[in-house]
Amino acid sequence: MNIREIQKERNAQYEERHALAVGRLRGIVSEETVPEQYLPYFQDVAIFLLELENVRRKVEAGDWERYSVEEMKSLNEILYSDVLEEHYGRSYANPAYAADKYGLEMGRLLSMLYAEMRSGIPYSFENRMDYLTILYELFIEVYNSFENAEQEAAQGIHEDMSSDVKTIRDILYWYASDYCDVFLADRIMEQIDPAYSFAVDIIENADLDNDRYLYSFGEYITENELGTARHLRTLPEETLKKMADVYTEGYRIGFINTGKDLSKKSVVNIRYSLGFEKVIRIAIENFRKMGLEPVIYRAASGIITKREHHKIGYYGAVANWQYEYDHRQDQALIMDKRYIERRLEVLKTVYEQHREQAAQFAGPAVMETFGEKPFSPKAVSEASAYNDEQKKMAVSYDSRSGQITNEYIRGEERSFTIVAYPVPEIGENYPEIFNEVIRINTLDAKLYEKVQQTMIDALDQGQYVCVKGKGENRTDIRVTLHQLEDPQKETIFENCVADVNIPVGEVFTSPVLEGTSGVLHVSRVYLEGLQYTDLELTFKDGMITDYRCGNFDDPEEGGRYIADNVLKGHESLPLGEFAIGTNTTAYVVGKKYGIEDKMPILIAEKTGPHFAVGDTCYSWSEDIRVYNPNGKEIIAKDNSVSINRKEDVSKAYFNCHTDITIPYEELEEICVVTKEGKHIILLKDGRFVLPGTEVLNEPLEK
Repeated sequence: MNIREIQKERNAQYEERHALAVGRLRGIVSEETVPEQYLPYFQDVAIFLLELENVRRKVEAGDWERYSVEEMKSLNEILYSDVLEEHYGRSYANPAYAADKYGLEMGRLLSMLYAEMRSGIPYSFENRMDYLTILYELFIEVYNSFENAEQEAAQGIHEDMSSDVKTIRDILYWYASDYCDVFLADRIMEQIDPAYSFAVDIIENADLDNDRYLYSFGEYITENELGTARHLRTLPEETLKKMADVYTEGYRIGFINTGKDLSKKSVVNIRYSLGFEKVIRIAIENFRKMGLEPVIYRAASGIITKREHHKIGYYGAVANWQYEYDHRQDQALIMDKRYIERRLEVLKTVYEQHREQAAQFAGPAVMETFGEKPFSPKAVSEASAYNDEQKKMAVSYDSRSGQITNEYIRGEERSFTIVAYPVPEIGENYPEIFNEVIRINTLDAKLYEKVQQTMIDALDQGQYVCVKGKGENRTDIRVTLHQLEDPQKETIFENCVADVNIPVGEVFTSPVLEGTSGVLHVSRVYLEGLQYTDLELTFKDGMITDYRCGNFDDPEEGGRYIADNVLKGHESLPLGEFAIGTNTTAYVVGKKYGIEDKMPILIAEKTGPHFAVGDTCYSWSEDIRVYNPNGKEIIAKDNSVSINRKEDVSKAYFNCHTDITIPYEELEEICVVTKEGKHIILLKDGRFVLPGTEVLNEPLEK
């Protein structure tokens, strides 16, 4: 059964409820039966929902396909206009505006409700009558509560609805709890079952030489998506194939290099940003030759399935990052232990029911983009935020859900690959930058393998590594290394030559936490879509003990920003990885075009030493024996936190891994200190000085 048959069957089950809900929405637009101050909210949101229904019907009837590209663009702009930066100040989606209108608590609830209604935009394009019915009914239930309260107030029974926050919170709570087994269950199936093929069908069957197809996804479309698609049309087929081959071969080689059997798998998850369909179409063909069918699911936007503001899956433009950030913790309005247990129960049940299918999942192949205007969020006190107890619940949920997922999609059997390309917003030199990135992604891996092995041979002699910043960079940190029992057969660092992590260019290890102490500082860095200025982390025995940044005038606000988005709600995180990036070509390209702060961490981590906080690079697969190209086994995969997996897995993993890179020009020195006290200098004043690595300086000198 394919997605169209699945959807037709589901729609038939909801047809009667759907018709009743749509009729009720039409009535709300003209009624005046709720308190006067709430009328504009309910009428505006009802009109928005009827617009979604109008789109769904056009898609169902085939009228959408007869729209001109100008009509498609106009409708796309209408659907997303309310949350664009220029309109957001007076949007009910803005919790600050809603709180000003209706008070803090009710404003938060109604803003969350509207954000949830906005998650219905893609459902219209997928003709998800079932999902839309559920959203319509939720909105109507809240409206009816206000209407009943108004009637009671008129009879002197109840003063007014504005004081009854609990009623609305309960409605939202039970919506999320009751429909976990619809939205969350479907979300899991979308990740493992190729029958959910909405995006694949567009990619494989649409005319990719016409802009029209981009609007069929139901995502927000801007010049980034259009410009990317248009640029790819100018490239020779040979270049498109090279891009796809680098992407898919990296995935295949990743399985080989980690000793995992790809032949046991049949499903690959492709994640990408809209505009790259010409490359993705070729990649799908390549994966099928490996015996892998694609699952390409949309980045979630509903409260039941999304992970804060992170975009995991395929997506178009982000209409307003501040909107996404303001609603990242909307679950705070409903989260309690019962709700967490409900989610975990659904997760476990669905995976158990589809155990064999889940075991076929090979892992994600990710194509990232970069070049968008860096986003540094504003602190909005009216936005929902987890309290201390909820933060612990969220951390616990991440840990337990990770354990459940790993039970059915085992870490030691799956792999991944990730590559990145720029979008037009990066600047007027976009075509040149794009070509440079293709070059960076296809550098001679054999050259780097040899040079990096020279560096590893020096590192393997060390007890610890010292990294010091220069000028205004305050970095001064000592990283303790594992000790080798048999240097002839073992090694500490992995020689990374562009398989799962494209492009080439780093050596990395899981450091020993004990004795790893000092300060990590970087003037500016871009992590998971968020910009940080003057970021500083302090470590003692490998654990973060203090942190600060310069994003906000209020140091406490800066601390919360790091706690939420780097520490991910944990009280502390270990230093899970220490690496030295060797891709000076990528570094020079960043400097040449002035795009250093826009480089994704995938490339940026190759342009200097980097430190990852959270899990190690080997999380969930530490027991798999991994070897460098020279045949030596990499033995530094665990630390004193991850080793807890042998006794209590809940104490071993943090379900996050965030890389932070120091640019070459901010470095005074990186040196290895042996147990005899000898200092082997690897980098000095931003240049590689270890004999045999000087070739890396050539791009820097040019």
